[in-house]
Amino acid sequence: MDEQEHGPLAGFTVGVTAARRADELIALLRRRGAAVVHGPALRIVPLADDTELLAATKELVAHAPDVVVATTAIGFRGWVEAAEGWGHGEELLAVLREVELLARGPKVKGAVRAAGLTESWSPSSESMAEVLDRLLAEGVAGRRIALQLHGEPLPGFVEALTAGGAEVVVVPVYRWMPPEDLGPLDRLLDATLARTLDALTFTSAPAAASLFSRAAERGVRAELVAALRHDVLAVCVGPVTALPLQAEGIDTYQPERFRLGPLVQLLCKELPARSRVLPVAGHRMEVRGHAVLVDGGLHPVPPAGMALLGLLARRPGWVVSRSDLLRALPGAGRDEHAVETAMARLRTALGAPKLIQTVVKRGYRLALDPVADDKYDTP
Repeated sequence: MDEQEHGPLAGFTVGVTAARRADELIALLRRRGAAVVHGPALRIVPLADDTELLAATKELVAHAPDVVVATTAIGFRGWVEAAEGWGHGEELLAVLREVELLARGPKVKGAVRAAGLTESWSPSSESMAEVLDRLLAEGVAGRRIALQLHGEPLPGFVEALTAGGAEVVVVPVYRWMPPEDLGPLDRLLDATLARTLDALTFTSAPAAASLFSRAAERGVRAELVAALRHDVLAVCVGPVTALPLQAEGIDTYQPERFRLGPLVQLLCKELPARSRVLPVAGHRMEVRGHAVLVDGGLHPVPPAGMALLGLLARRPGWVVSRSDLLRALPGAGRDEHAVETAMARLRTALGAPKLIQTVVKRGYRLALDPVADDKYDTP
């Protein structure tokens, strides 16, 4: 396949649930050839309107904590900027200068220093588990610990500190709410249920939870879980994001580095690896989500044609009856002439009519090369 011409994700459709940084993720996917369906599962409460964040900030200014844990760079910067807008910026910075300030990872450390502060410690692993281990090893009984969140829960973190005797003050930066316009999310949900997506991406745990909540409101939660368990690849930016999916028994895929770039790289590896590649009529045919690569050339195929080709490719070289093909056609009814019409369009789309053979009075088959027959000797 000519990857430079088409991109490693050409022929695949990827769903995006993200609200924040969605444009960046969509651009990365399209640059690699993917078609994208975007349905933001959340919206972010504007910081200036966030009364909970204001209340937490005032509380910490009035009663300084012993420890502050900064978990994300954008969240920490947003908190400081919001405090400045409310007229509490200098007071907050004064408090942060006097406390034990823990920064999760180098990006957070950069945000801390940009605010004129110095972190007390930062884990090399960027892991909240390592932060928790350090706090518990130091002893948290009787200590007041402020935890800056960024719209996502930290399962077990607050509970472990509380069990150790700490008082935990949660600083909820960028809280999530359901989207005001549910139309795009419903379209994304419909595409997942119809299996017209090859993968669905998640960049926050609340987005996954929101998608399940919307599916439950529409009475299709079980169908969504089934689609993600068996047909649509669920790809998460990290392990915390994956938790709501794993709780439903859905296998998830995550990059080693919890960033958008590695997430897209993972898709570039996983989706082509799942494609069916067949030697047919002297050609190399690779069946993807909504297109077929024939000798490296990309051929978009309409949904009806992909339905027929998918069934033929699952039984390469074997004759598939018109009645079986008719059942695979979406909304075709009982007229087998619909199979002939869809098959003619499929052959035209592939640009190589001899890839699919008509077997008179029986049906159709892929013209599998003889050298491949032994590999596909069972239907």
